[in-house]
Amino acid sequence: MTSSNRRERELARAKFERQQQRRVDREEQARSRQRIIAIVVIAALVVAGGGWAVLTLLGDSSESTTAAESSNELDEAVSELAEELSAQGPIVDGCTDPVPVRADDISFDSAPAPGTEQDGTLTLATNCGDIVIDMFGDLAPETVASAAFLADTGFYDATACHRLTTAGIFVVQCGDPAGDGTGGPGYVLPDENLPAEGEANYPAGTVAMANAGPGTAGSQFFLVYEDTTLPSGYTIWGQVSEGLDILRSVADAGVADGSGDGLPAQPLVIESATVSGAN
Repeated sequence: MTSSNRRERELARAKFERQQQRRVDREEQARSRQRIIAIVVIAALVVAGGGWAVLTLLGDSSESTTAAESSNELDEAVSELAEELSAQGPIVDGCTDPVPVRADDISFDSAPAPGTEQDGTLTLATNCGDIVIDMFGDLAPETVASAAFLADTGFYDATACHRLTTAGIFVVQCGDPAGDGTGGPGYVLPDENLPAEGEANYPAGTVAMANAGPGTAGSQFFLVYEDTTLPSGYTIWGQVSEGLDILRSVADAGVADGSGDGLPAQPLVIESATVSGAN
């Protein structure tokens, strides 16, 4: 009995030490990521010469022009940062190294016509696991038709979720092939299924469209991982039915530069997007 107890204590101690080492490794990777992004931010400020345009929290700026957009040097710095972050490997258990993100080279002349779908699911296969979205085709038919179309054409494949907010508003923003908040599909969508103003009007699990103002939604959307209060201006078109834990784990890892709004420290890349069950 004594030998058995000793062995159990040794195993427990070894497990504890492994857990502590993993925590130390994750913290060191996070610090390293923060140093990298700080260097890039400083370089970006020099390149842009202070000509930054401040975007709204959940903005999709694909229809606007800023000094940063026109700076090739800044684009290169952002790309280098993304490569550095990916090269350091995952810092969240269950995540793997993501596939390389695709070029922002797909565009369409017009939005697809809404179909007759009343339901269906959109599955985002990410490097951290599957995120399944139940789509509200009856409440947001044009938005759901667009999401299904973009998924079917491969628009969302190999795109990074480029924004995480952890201070007061709790969302992960995805769907931008440019990876910096400026990308879009080449068309805009009308607003649909807007919630009432009020406390926690975008509850945990909500999937809504980012935009740059009324009637400007494109391909970017945000996934709410904790109850959030926002102005009633973002189309709600789905609900996360699986994978909310993934979003929360990515959020727990924090923002790469240590702030409450920016590039996730743990890269989250949509490797493929598929639609099923629509009728």
